[in-house]
This record gives sequence, C-alpha cells and structure tokens, in this order.
Amino acid sequence: MLRNKEDILDNQKHLNDNMQISNSQDPEIPPLVSRLKAVAAKNDAYFQFPGHNKGQAVPSSLSSVIGLQPFIHDFTTFPAVDNLFAPKGPILDAQKQAAKLFGAEETWFLVGGSTCGTQASILATCSPGDTLIIQRNSHKSAFAGLVLSGAIPKYIIPEYDFDWDIAGGITPSQASEMILKAKNIVDVEKAMKELDSEGRKASAVFITSPTYNGICSNLKDIAVLCHFQNIPLIVDEAHGAHLRFHKSLLPLSALHQGADISIQSTHKVLGSLTQSSMLHLSGKIVDRERICNCLQTLQSTSPSYLLLASLDAARAQIGAHPDTIFNKPVELAMEAKALVETIPGITVFNSSKYGTDPLRLTVGVWKLGISGFEANGILEKKYGVISQLHGTRSICFIVNLGTSRDDIMRLVSGLKHLSETYASIRVNDIHPLSEMNTNMILSPRDAFFASKKKVSFEESVGKVCGELVCPFPAGIPLLVPGEVITEEALSYLIERKNKGALVIGVADSTLSSMVVCTNVEM
Repeated sequence: MLRNKEDILDNQKHLNDNMQISNSQDPEIPPLVSRLKAVAAKNDAYFQFPGHNKGQAVPSSLSSVIGLQPFIHDFTTFPAVDNLFAPKGPILDAQKQAAKLFGAEETWFLVGGSTCGTQASILATCSPGDTLIIQRNSHKSAFAGLVLSGAIPKYIIPEYDFDWDIAGGITPSQASEMILKAKNIVDVEKAMKELDSEGRKASAVFITSPTYNGICSNLKDIAVLCHFQNIPLIVDEAHGAHLRFHKSLLPLSALHQGADISIQSTHKVLGSLTQSSMLHLSGKIVDRERICNCLQTLQSTSPSYLLLASLDAARAQIGAHPDTIFNKPVELAMEAKALVETIPGITVFNSSKYGTDPLRLTVGVWKLGISGFEANGILEKKYGVISQLHGTRSICFIVNLGTSRDDIMRLVSGLKHLSETYASIRVNDIHPLSEMNTNMILSPRDAFFASKKKVSFEESVGKVCGELVCPFPAGIPLLVPGEVITEEALSYLIERKNKGALVIGVADSTLSSMVVCTNVEM
C-alpha cells in the first residue's frame, strides 16, 4: 500500500519512466495504445472525468452490447495519457509515426472527423474576404468552412456524367494522356485568370480527390500551378487514406502529388474508429501554428482517447505491411467487377474515363428501370447487402480490409436477382441535373447571418436560399446559402426524396417550405 503523497508521486514517475522505456524499445507497439493499456491496468482511485469512472458506473444497456473494456480505457486528458493540444508523450510519438508513414512533414490526429480538418484547413489559409477556389461538389463541411472563415468561393464546376448522375474530377474527358496533361489544370487556371482580371488572388485552392465514387483528379499539375503562385493546395482526401499503400493499382496520394494539406478519414477505409481522422501537412506555404490554433478552436477540449488510440493502432496495422496490405482487397474488387460486368442490365462505372480507386465499385441499375435507392432497399432486405452510397441511377459499394470473398459472392447474387427480376421493366428514372447551381447572390457567410423567413416550397423559386440543402448520402449540397433557388433544383430534390433519399440541412424535412434570405437586392 502507498503510504504518503511522496510514495504516490514516486510510483507515478516510475510508471512513466517504464512506459517511455517500453515504447522506445519496441517501436512496433503503438505508443498511445500502449499507454492506455498501462494506465488502465493501475488500481488508482479516480476523482476526475469521465463520470462512469473506469467502467464502475456504466449504463448496463450499453455495456451488455459492447462490454466493459471500452469504458476501462476511456480517459480524460491528464498527464499520464498526454494532451492532444500540447502533446509531449505518446500522442506526439503517435502523430510523428503517422507523419512518417503517410509521407507528411507533420500530422495531427482529429476527433471531429475530416469535417473538422476541412474547416481548420480553410480557416488556416483564408481570412474574411479572401477568395477560395473550390469545387462546387465539395462536401458540406467545406461550405461550413466558408461560413466560419468569411472566404468568398470561386467555384470550379466538375465535368458531369449524366448517364450516371455523378460529378467527376475537375479534369475534362481523358481522350488521351496528352489531352489529360494539356487540359487537367484548365479549370483551376481559368479560375485564377478570372480572379486576376478582377484584381483578386486566391488564398487557397480546395480540391476533393477521390470523390465518394472514387474518382480522382490529377493533382500533380494542379499543385505545380498553385505553387508557381505560392498558393496552397488543400485536398479533401477523406476517401483516400489508403492510396499510398499499393505499389501499382491504387492512384497516387495527394501528398505524393504535391498537396500542401491532405485531410483523410482514417476510419473510412483503414481500421480506426468512426469519427477519427488525420490532417497531414507538407511544404512551407501553410503556417503550421495557424493550423494548430484552428484545430484548438474547432476540436473538443475533451477528446476521446479511444478515437485517438484507434488512429495510432490503424497506423501501426498499415505500417506493418504497407506495400502489401491492400493486395487482397484490390484482388477481390477486381474479381467483383469482372463478375458484375457479366450481369445483364447491370453497368459498372468505366474507370478508363477517369482515374479511379479500384476499391470503389459503382454499379448502374437504370437499365433495369429502378433507381439506386430502390435497388439498395431490395439488396438490403433480401440479401443483407449494405451499400455505402445509393443515388438516382447507381449504387456504390466499398471493398475494404475486412471484405471477404463470401461478401463478394453475396453481392453478385443480389445483383443477379435484380437483373432477373427487373430486366424487362421500362426505364423510369430521375432526370439528372443539367448543371450545378452557381448563381451566388450572397457569400455563404453573409447568407448564414442574413435575416430569413420560411416560404412555401413553390414560392421559394427565384429567391436566395437561406439553408444548406443537402441530399444524403453523399453530403454534397444541392443548394448553398446565398444561391438562387431554381425550379430545376427543387424538382430534382423532390424526385430524390420520393425515391428514398434523406435530405439534411433543411428546417422542414417534409420540404413543404424552404428558408430564404430576406431584404436581398437581386
């Protein structure tokens, strides 16, 4: 038994010293995972957060599902487990090892998902009134970043594939490698020239690559163009944390192609817990201190150490076999694609048109006369096949490290059932959008703080949108605050909702009314 305060302090120092020795002697043990295990093993009396007190007061309804272990290792910030915002021990070690593995100069762990990283990146590079060149099909978190920063968007409109009703990269059709090289940066370059003619310069360029469907942009040329003008390139690489880890069949990662900031959802394709992500920094254009300040502004002061440890563990898992760990998933994905391509009435997204991630299998069902929403419901109900993304004309399936061949065969069986059941039905799908809305009257920030009112759905046409209208998934806004509401956008929205899409960001989920900005000069 410890008899006095000095004994307790000596014991804590001895424990910390042993932890540091253990971590330094065996670099294969994830440092933060190791520290949580060691601290949890101690028989200390805790008079601090969290309230369940190392699992002593756990709600039984939850512990009966996930057990006690998560609670036993669920700590608040205190010296033994390090501090996310001033790391000096295992968190710092874990982040340094992640930076080395992912090819960054510095890496920060995120407990607010890539949403937090996206917003911090925009805040760190753009001040109020600055211009951000950004794809119009960016994730809703980027538009929140515009509101927070006060930056003015200069939209890039990606090439749109109307057969699939999905947006591509910012590169026009790849007729040949030479055309790709010549035209790949045309959208960004055009935006820069237009800004220059207006006496403005972009503070940053924001590109999403890969997209939800795995479509990648050639970031190398864009990075060269940006760096020639000392403009940072931010890449929302939420769907591409794995791209560095295959010798030949995966596209190059954003950092490998010269991006200054890459935000990755480690949980989406790698093995960390949902909501855990990483922000990677490279080069000297972006001020690292500003990144730190922005992350401290946006992240919780009570970060989940389970999320942080899962990032550390995922890094170690990949780092053990970085060149081969994705061999099996890539092989399974290629096998799935070959099998699905033989099914009548089913179309597989043609990766020859864009650079794409082979682990994303996008399957078109419009020739069967059903929407992706309907097909998804049938696959889930009859075959227990759960997709990641379903839209008007297609479904997207993700192959990952945990996918088995049995999973692939169940998917193929389900798609064959759709083909056999619906092959003779007349095509009756949702009309795709003819173009993305870019008629911006107010900046996202001005629209966010503007006076607003609710009007009927029909009455909203021609007025300035006051809310973020976002069919989900994939979280790409159809209407952004400050844009003019069009009849085509509303028709598309209703059709998607009637087919089963969830619409988020709206005050009225029934879509009987819309929030619009008032006292706006058109």
